[in-house]
Amino acid sequence: MSDGAAATADVVIESFLDGDGALAELGREVREGLTRPLRELPPKLFYDDRGSELFERITALPEYYLTRCEREILNRRAPEIVALSGARELVELGSGVASKTRALLFAMAGAGTLRRYVPMDVSGWTVRRCADELAEAYPGLAVHGIVGDFRLHLGRIPAGGRRLVAFLGSTIGNLQPPERARFLAAIAALLDDDDRFLLGVDLVKDVGVLEAAYDDELGVTAEFNRNALLVVNRLLGADFDPRSFAHVAFFDPAQEWIEMRLRSLRPRRVSIPGARLELELAAGEAIRTEVSAKFTPARVERELAAAGMALEELFTDERGWFGLALARRA
Repeated sequence: MSDGAAATADVVIESFLDGDGALAELGREVREGLTRPLRELPPKLFYDDRGSELFERITALPEYYLTRCEREILNRRAPEIVALSGARELVELGSGVASKTRALLFAMAGAGTLRRYVPMDVSGWTVRRCADELAEAYPGLAVHGIVGDFRLHLGRIPAGGRRLVAFLGSTIGNLQPPERARFLAAIAALLDDDDRFLLGVDLVKDVGVLEAAYDDELGVTAEFNRNALLVVNRLLGADFDPRSFAHVAFFDPAQEWIEMRLRSLRPRRVSIPGARLELELAAGEAIRTEVSAKFTPARVERELAAAGMALEELFTDERGWFGLALARRA
């Protein structure tokens, strides 16, 4: 148990995030990203408390099909996924409050196989809330919560048997190809022969449908995008004025991904003390805040194979807009 661990009868929480170290790392990432030829900010800046609330609003918008499609698959196919995986433990990366995986937990409990749930999230409050809720909902369930970053702390996931490791919500699409390849290889190394990996992927479809999901009529996504600047202001002492940036979202067919950017409406000098950076922005200059890759079934299978995993099944919603890929170590 780490120094930051807390425990009750059925719940263990371990924290591997050092507040000062995480802030220094964020400053390094922001400096590195904003000094590239195409300026960038890391998408993890979206998810402070306000950003998380805005994202919850986004998931309920008519244009944002992703959450509904994934929930449709889970509600219909969770028992089949559980049966195919033979899982006794569920490990969820980027768990939030387990809203995406409740159907899997319910199916595992119904099959009599649910033994342990391992949520990983960067928010300690979220992990604790999730752990307590599920321990109460499923008496006898062991919950081992991990406060950590899935890019850094996969090695902290406790050993187990017959695990289903879930990475849902199309978060994989936010990783650019080299980082995605490294992450999938790390997942393959984590899996034992009787473990399975369940990956959420957004599938290539009509460009109008894709772009509308990231540029809704009410402007909630635009507010969500600009909120990243407020997070930089708060954490790194910057002086961005979010009102002077326009939200931009478009599909890049060459890369097969959606890009979200913030375009400066006027020339501006921005000071970011926590990143040791003075930034000069021209009118019209853009900062990329997110890419969201879209996949074909062939691409899903190819990238899993390159990482050392074999695709067993690709479950899709009725329209074929979203997929859940079930894979094993090859």
